[in-house]
Amino acid sequence: MNDALTLIQTAYGCFGRGDIPALLALTTPDVDWQFHGDHDAGYTGRVSGHAQVGEWFGEVARLDDIQAFEPREFLAGADHVTVIGHERTIARATGRVFETPWVHVWQLRDGRIARFTGFFDTQAAAEARR
Repeated sequence: MNDALTLIQTAYGCFGRGDIPALLALTTPDVDWQFHGDHDAGYTGRVSGHAQVGEWFGEVARLDDIQAFEPREFLAGADHVTVIGHERTIARATGRVFETPWVHVWQLRDGRIARFTGFFDTQAAAEARR
């Protein structure tokens, strides 16, 4: 099995268990983390390093109650993995639900996650937050 794929599947397992410290342990100290989402989400933007990425996950939890999070397709290379998935989330501020496909692009360096870039349907999320 591809080592990159195994690492990213392990990261999703950590997220699914809510074990963010274990997920952060899979990243480089200078990890670059960028998410493209709706402008009303405090987690849209770019952060770097363990402390900021940990805060990023806290912001996700503060704003969104993720009901279903499904990585569905993994496209793996030697040092990168692209994942296509789907989620169902309740925007905590309004109680409204949004469902969205998403794409995550992971890049590895020296066997650890060095960069994450995520995208989801910004319109669906923005409508749920209004």
